[in-house]
Amino acid sequence: AMSSDGDGDMENQAELEEKTRLINQVLELQHTLEDLSSRVDAVKEENLKLKSENQVLGQYIENLMSASSVFQTTDTKTKRK
Repeated sequence: AMSSDGDGDMENQAELEEKTRLINQVLELQHTLEDLSSRVDAVKEENLKLKSENQVLGQYIENLMSASSVFQTTDTKTKRK
C-alpha cells in the first residue's frame, strides 16, 4: 500500500508536474517541426516553379538571340577567336 505521509505526495506531485512539463515541451517541438517541414515543402515547390520559369525564359532568350543577326555575328566572332 502507498504511504500517506505528506512528503511522498509532494514528491509525486513534483514528478507529475515535471513529466507534464516535458510532455508539453515535446508536443510543442513536434508542432514546430511540422511547421518547419511544411515551410520547407512550400519553399521547394516555389523553387521548382522558379526553375521551370527560368528555363522557359532561357529558351526564349536563346530563340531571340538566334533570330537576331547581331547576336549571330558576335557568336561567330567569338567562336573564331
